[in-house]
Amino acid sequence: MSQTPSTASSSSNFQTIFYASMKEYKKKTKKDLLEHPLMAQLQTCNSPADILAVLHTQVQQFEQSTSGDDKLTKWLIPTVNVLYAFSGALGEGVGLVFSPAKVIFAGAGVLLLAAKDVAASQDVLVDIFERIESFFRRLEEYSEVPTTEAMKDTIVKIMVEVLGIFGIATKEMKQGRTKIQRDI
Repeated sequence: MSQTPSTASSSSNFQTIFYASMKEYKKKTKKDLLEHPLMAQLQTCNSPADILAVLHTQVQQFEQSTSGDDKLTKWLIPTVNVLYAFSGALGEGVGLVFSPAKVIFAGAGVLLLAAKDVAASQDVLVDIFERIESFFRRLEEYSEVPTTEAMKDTIVKIMVEVLGIFGIATKEMKQGRTKIQRDI
């Protein structure tokens, strides 16, 4: 199936934006998400339920190293569902060799791994993930409407920003910083 010039140019633009975002993430965290073992697991996922199973394992590993409650799990469902729908709206992989949503989920998993060894990190992670959950709950309705080119551009920007948040949080966790500013 051939792409129209507009579609081909959008896919190229999306590709440029995502690769730049992943490069920035790697610079902050020293982790290449495409090479991370978690990404290999996520690449085999074909549904939100599959992704939830992989991420739930990451959350359980984190919670075993902390207090053991499941405050972190409630962010999973709306976040996975909306990002998965957005990825589908962009076209699986938007011309890339990976799904943008799966890269973001890998970033969430890497953040959980980084936080596992940081004392007092659970409250910070719960706060970050609650804010992301709240944001994606507000976006759920947009995942059910036909997607325009302008909306695709916005979706890409949202996904890039979420990956950026995970990159910054991972960097801070690795440096032992667990304080977050409440006016975000």
